[in-house]
Amino acid sequence: MWGMKHLLILSVFVLLARCQQKPQVTVLPTLKKIFSGDLIFLSCDNGGSSVKWYFKGQEQQQTNKNWKIGVASPKHSGSYQCESNGQKSDIFPIDVLDHVPTASLTIKIGQPVVQTGGSVVLQLDNEDGLQGWKCWVYRGKGPEGTKRIALRLKNDSENVVFQTKRLEIPETVFWCSDNEQRRSNQVIVRTSDKEISLEMYPLPAVVGESLSLRCLAWGTDQISSTVFYKNNAVLLESHSPTLEISKVTESESGSYRCNAIFTHKAHTDGPPSNVMSDDQDVFVQVPPMRAVLSANTGMSCSCPQCPSDSSYRWYYKKSVEPWARMDSDKDNMMPKEGGTYACRAVWASGRSLLSNSHVHQPMITFILIGVITVLVILCLVVVLIYIYYKKRNTTGPIYEDMPLRSRDKGDDQYEGLQRGAQREGEYDTLNPEAPGREKKEGQYEALKKEGMTSGEYDTVRMEGAVGGESGYEALKREGMKEGVYHTLGMEGAEGGGKEGGYEALKREGMKEGVYHTLGMEGAAGSE
Repeated sequence: MWGMKHLLILSVFVLLARCQQKPQVTVLPTLKKIFSGDLIFLSCDNGGSSVKWYFKGQEQQQTNKNWKIGVASPKHSGSYQCESNGQKSDIFPIDVLDHVPTASLTIKIGQPVVQTGGSVVLQLDNEDGLQGWKCWVYRGKGPEGTKRIALRLKNDSENVVFQTKRLEIPETVFWCSDNEQRRSNQVIVRTSDKEISLEMYPLPAVVGESLSLRCLAWGTDQISSTVFYKNNAVLLESHSPTLEISKVTESESGSYRCNAIFTHKAHTDGPPSNVMSDDQDVFVQVPPMRAVLSANTGMSCSCPQCPSDSSYRWYYKKSVEPWARMDSDKDNMMPKEGGTYACRAVWASGRSLLSNSHVHQPMITFILIGVITVLVILCLVVVLIYIYYKKRNTTGPIYEDMPLRSRDKGDDQYEGLQRGAQREGEYDTLNPEAPGREKKEGQYEALKKEGMTSGEYDTVRMEGAVGGESGYEALKREGMKEGVYHTLGMEGAEGGGKEGGYEALKREGMKEGVYHTLGMEGAAGSE
């Protein structure tokens, strides 16, 4: 009986001793170094259900035993304390490094959000080799929630691929490390029981860069309508299942979800499905150290914020190919071929972000482009000059083609007038008196006023003429056949005509080949 009392008293003292223990701050998962972008949980051990948190001596709004920091950044560096039952813990310092780890862990197959019970395939890359590296998984439940993942590594391998076990809890954290203090970034995979999930890039969003959020329906891409929400408020209604943020700011941080209307090809009956996804936290971080690439005669790489003992690595790719590391480790280089180049600074325990990219074209390419451009311009100039002078020196036809009876093709055929040498006697000229243009037999000659005999050439004077020897007489119609040639009678003519006008011309008795012309003006000649 006395022994039972002693045991009861001892248990009470143990309980009192535990209640009097100071709270203690711990960080989970257990990490030797905390890098920018890491997910960490601060836990107040030996504390009650309600605690107070202090950061740099200032009380925070957190009252839970566990404090989740979704994306660590340098602003989270400092001293932390928790208080429970009136007792404060010792100061726990945290230093968040402003650069990225030496190795890279990515999702090779799968999505950052999977259905409960699913898995993903991860890939670990380290340019310095993976000898002595191992990977870890944290599933919560305190320090005992961290487990090691066995890797099958080759001695000279720089990358390894492995598949995770079935994922059953809402959030699982993966990372890798070596025997020293070098490690990779974290990859966080979440689970959901719904047919719709909100997917994003597995790494945190970075200020100044782009961010894509995608509403994904398991087993189909037949999404007809999507509504995106941020902090329970409608952000965007769209027919596209993707939300693009071109330039991220810190204000983009928050809780996102999406609602989608979709159909499965196998389900042809009934209305389409309308499902809301689970909430997903979007964390935004200030970009860590980044190298800067400058291109002038050659290319140079610099990182003012990086450690002084940093070296530099260069990367090269063509089109959409992945980056390939080059042999150079200096801060400058002269590229030998065209392509896209980038660089980064590296040191013992970390490295900078990849620099801005630069598209390089060899000098021979510039020369060829310049020569081709000059040739094209010269060809255009020559064509324009040719067209200009052709238009300037080209005139219209001086003589219009006139029909002429052909001697070779019959009486009913004609040939065009020629401007060159003419056959003798073939054409009449306006100046019959010119030398060498004497009339030949069978040709026509120009009309002459001198030496004309009565009745051979007669003219009609346009103006009224007084009959007599000093003027021209009116054409006579004696001997002309009636109804052969008629002219319009002119008004106001005196003299030779009767009945107040000229009579119609008759060709009775006219010799063949004799032509009469009408004088345009009254002539005063004596003949």
